[in-house]
Amino acid sequence: MRIAVAFMMIACAFAPLATGRADAPATSPSRADARADARARWLAIVDEYERWRDTVWPEEALASGRPCPVPDRIADRSYRGIGLRFTEESEFLARLREIDPALLEGDDLLGWQLLVRQLDESCRGFAFRSFLMPVGGRGGPQQDIPQMADRMPFRTPEDFENHVKRLSAVPQWVIDVKELLEMGIAEGRMPPKATMLEVPAQFDAVVAGGLQALRAPLSRMPDSIPEDRKRELRAQADEWTGQAVARLAELGDWLRTVYLPACRDTVAASDLPEGRAWYEHSLRVHTTTAMTADEIHRTGLAEVARIRAEMMQVIGRTDWQGADPARAAMPEDARFAAFVEYLRTDPRFYAKSADELLARYRDVCKRIDAKLPALFGTLPRNPYGVQAVPKFMAPTQTTAYYMPGSLRAGNPGWFYANTHALDQRPLYEAIPLALHEAVPGHHLQITVAQELPAAQEFRRDMHFTAFVEGWALYAERLGIEMGFFADDPYADFGRLLYEMWRATRLVVDTGIHAFGWPRQRAIDYMKANTALSELNIVREVDRYIDWPGQACGYKVGELRIRAMRARAEQALGDAFDVRAFHDAVLGAGAIPLDVLDARIDAWIAARKAQSASAQPSS
Repeated sequence: MRIAVAFMMIACAFAPLATGRADAPATSPSRADARADARARWLAIVDEYERWRDTVWPEEALASGRPCPVPDRIADRSYRGIGLRFTEESEFLARLREIDPALLEGDDLLGWQLLVRQLDESCRGFAFRSFLMPVGGRGGPQQDIPQMADRMPFRTPEDFENHVKRLSAVPQWVIDVKELLEMGIAEGRMPPKATMLEVPAQFDAVVAGGLQALRAPLSRMPDSIPEDRKRELRAQADEWTGQAVARLAELGDWLRTVYLPACRDTVAASDLPEGRAWYEHSLRVHTTTAMTADEIHRTGLAEVARIRAEMMQVIGRTDWQGADPARAAMPEDARFAAFVEYLRTDPRFYAKSADELLARYRDVCKRIDAKLPALFGTLPRNPYGVQAVPKFMAPTQTTAYYMPGSLRAGNPGWFYANTHALDQRPLYEAIPLALHEAVPGHHLQITVAQELPAAQEFRRDMHFTAFVEGWALYAERLGIEMGFFADDPYADFGRLLYEMWRATRLVVDTGIHAFGWPRQRAIDYMKANTALSELNIVREVDRYIDWPGQACGYKVGELRIRAMRARAEQALGDAFDVRAFHDAVLGAGAIPLDVLDARIDAWIAARKAQSASAQPSS
């Protein structure tokens, strides 16, 4: 595949930039021995780390189709298990730092840098103890347990045996989560009450459903399993899921009567113990930059102003403004508010059924698929599908999300669209949302990383928010080059709406956590500057409150990737190839923005040299 060749070339060019060293003199025998020793130690640590990772997170190994040392277990989510993983990560980090990176080259050097960075960030984050808040509107056992079989393999008799053994650990999982929550109360590490109000209802919905999704795989066991063993497995599954349902019911009641009343009335991360330092750490992790909260806030304000101006131009192209000349004469703020009210209330913009909404997304996705070869030299092999967000979590879930698949595990990727409250899911969002969640956004980027032919396993599923979400937001903009918005101003407004949504995140996230904004001010700001429905705005603001800093990675990442492309276009001129550029961006998997920046500089230099060598001599 072309991507393997391109990656090797770029990695070699990137190595001097990564270390900051000038070209080294000819390698002496002793230097060569030192390099060989460093590489052997690096590869040995990687091998041990990957086996350790697949032992402590067996579900992820199985979902990714990797050989799992303990396929009958689930991750230990207890306080003891969390502490043990921290200790072991710290030991790996110490051993990696004993290797002199100046002795590594190319892909080895890049891998060392990424793994050291990831482990360092994880170990630093442990001190803030956010793991004592493991339940919220977007996550927790009430969401993870019902979906735990969705990405697991079910092909061999052993797969079904292992599934039942994993179910036997689920009741303890719920008990362990409650212990963490109790520790959080004792330490004053509590989520805001406003974001927890509807969480007990999620538990109620899961309990009412009886975890039937976990029993479902046992209805399709292969004929090679004897009938009496099939009955035994089903009986065991009934026992363990019954116990899990009982534990979830108890936890839901406890959340409602004990935990929720104890939750804090404030919303800022800075109101938690070590909260300001935690937020600064979160910004560094999620943006992979040294940008301060103030810099991010000002960037957001500038982007909001720019996008607002583009929105007004698009409004001028709509039949809404054309239908009444008086609308064009309205003051800008009044015209924007009137247009947004029209979008929120006119039935033409909303599906009449969940099936109609899902059909729209599927149609858009197939239309996008046909455009991809013009923009990418390397496309993923594993396909994806579109389905509805599960009903039990839909009321408190955001508009959509992506669930990675694995070709090795036999699972497609899934673009989940929220079909709850159809009058809050406008159809003009369909194109940017599909571009972001499916292709060329999350599914394409994550699956290309999974399928990199030369990358080590730990590199295939690395996640740096600014890269992964920045790419997905950049992917929305590629819809312009695909021609989706030229003749449909409402779809174009939907694109700008989504870009504005991510720009307001920079303002709101920092406003809440660094500058003391109350929740309602954040809601009002997004209502004034976006056309999102009020339900979506409330869900989004609660997400930013629960997940400090994460929302800032989107726009920061997108702006940096766009700047890299502009730099490449200017430097290469007619020699710029958008397909090769995109392959270069995605060809090392998810990486921090500073690493990507150096990688693209090296790619530009290599392309310029290649172009110069191809010129005929005079």
